[in-house]
Amino acid sequence: MAILEIKNFSKSYRAGVKAVDDLSLAVEPGEIYGFIGHNGAGKTTTIRADAGVMDFEEGEIIIDGHSVKDEPLLTKSAVAYIPNSPDIYEYITGIQYLNFIGDMFGVKKAGREKSVSKFAGVLEMTGALGDLVGSYSHGMRQKLALIGAFMHEPRLMVLDEPFVGLDPHASFNMKNMMRGLCDSGGAIFFSTHVLEVAEKLCDGIAIIKNGRLAASGKTDEVLKNGGISLEELFLEVAARDA
Repeated sequence: MAILEIKNFSKSYRAGVKAVDDLSLAVEPGEIYGFIGHNGAGKTTTIRADAGVMDFEEGEIIIDGHSVKDEPLLTKSAVAYIPNSPDIYEYITGIQYLNFIGDMFGVKKAGREKSVSKFAGVLEMTGALGDLVGSYSHGMRQKLALIGAFMHEPRLMVLDEPFVGLDPHASFNMKNMMRGLCDSGGAIFFSTHVLEVAEKLCDGIAIIKNGRLAASGKTDEVLKNGGISLEELFLEVAARDA
């Protein structure tokens, strides 16, 4: 059973203009799935709907067998969502934020401390957890959000441009963390403009153009078993009916 299944999802804004139009795809357990598209293509709209932070009327989104619309608490408890610019309250410390996330997701103290120690160490944030979030750079806030997301071992991680603001070392460690979550049976659905990363990292790829799915499937199949790069495919899709 797919961990994330999007069925005929559409979302309209302003006078019926569709930001996303009849999109369907599935992400299986163990998959890192990349979501590619130009600015305004509908990536963030889809990701926000998957995470349950944006209402929608058309279509269905199923997470781990449960409907985002009909069972919001069940689906949100199985998901970790990080927007493209994490908005974290500035007048708390990093560890206070992580304890808040742990309380929300019912992470027991022993498991919480173990996870925080592990992921803060990997992302080189241990020494900063006692500092106020307001003193953090964008990259540090991104790392803090990532620690909180991985801490509760979600079934599905939904990320909007997760590599923005991360230095090369943190990006490398982040990729290993993503693969580790999927190796344990979880799944990741994320948007990115870094096509080289997506091509090397992702088990599956979807390209969205003007709100409609232009290409999707296993990465090797979408890229014709190495016959084309993701950059070449993206440019080809962008040029269609331009």
